[in-house]
Amino acid sequence: MKLYLKQLELGPLQNFVYLIGSLETRETAVVDPAWDVPRILETAAQDEMRITTVIITHTHFDHINGLKEILTATDAQIYVHKKEISDVPVGRANLKPVEGGDKISVGPLELSFLHTPGHTPGSQCITVGDRLISGDTLFIGGCGRCDLPGGDPEQLYKSLSRLREMDDRLVVHPGHNYAPTPTSTIAKEKSINPFLKAGSVEGFLSLIGAVRKQ
Repeated sequence: MKLYLKQLELGPLQNFVYLIGSLETRETAVVDPAWDVPRILETAAQDEMRITTVIITHTHFDHINGLKEILTATDAQIYVHKKEISDVPVGRANLKPVEGGDKISVGPLELSFLHTPGHTPGSQCITVGDRLISGDTLFIGGCGRCDLPGGDPEQLYKSLSRLREMDDRLVVHPGHNYAPTPTSTIAKEKSINPFLKAGSVEGFLSLIGAVRKQ
């Protein structure tokens, strides 16, 4: 299996948009298409990749504002967590609800979904091979906000705890370019990221200035 992976920084919020596919079949998925769809399409075309799939880590505007334009240019299937499918601003024909544990194929590649609520109710991460696309759940040296509508700090702590238990060798690809380097590993984040190092929900809530629900 020859993995194709491109990380594009787009938009005023330093979003990372990913192209993940197979160099054998030239099929690729786009993760969180936003801000500059022509550049996404141009990158795929230059690399002779065909966009067949769209994956949404969560439905905040800065991660989905290119969906309609992507669907104008392709007939891609859109995978979004079932808890946020009603928040996707496109017709239902191309929408495919997923939940944690589901797997999809992009050519010979198998991508797995991990439900990681906290930033939003339907936030999800994606694993493919030794890569983890972490959306806005886990950043390099940080984590996503949980003070926006639908956010839940205790759920985010549980989600981060699940990520902390994953293979140390996984390469972390976050949803935004908020760090000096664009990628990390689970092992490194366990050693430097204060939000992963928090040993209890109380400690995590203290870090983010939140109060535990009664």
